[in-house]
Amino acid sequence: MTATRTVRIGSSHGLHARPAKLFAQAAKDSGITVTIAKDSGKAVNAASILGVIALAIEFGDYVTLTADGENAEGVLDTLTELLTTDHDQESAG
Repeated sequence: MTATRTVRIGSSHGLHARPAKLFAQAAKDSGITVTIAKDSGKAVNAASILGVIALAIEFGDYVTLTADGENAEGVLDTLTELLTTDHDQESAG
């Protein structure tokens, strides 16, 4: 089963080290193949923190997630929540 979703980035500083690490780890932990692409660019392995950071994703950018495997929709639900949350705001408290 393949599922695709377009998401707007919520972290005020984009997907820098900390939110990128959280996202990549969650993608890896899902146990299925997940890719992320910025705008209409080339998709990269979402479980690769270096690949995710290399996309230079900023606050407000749109990314497309694709998950291929069992529970693909559930995995995208989890990853969408990570991407739309402002992790920089949480750590400022």
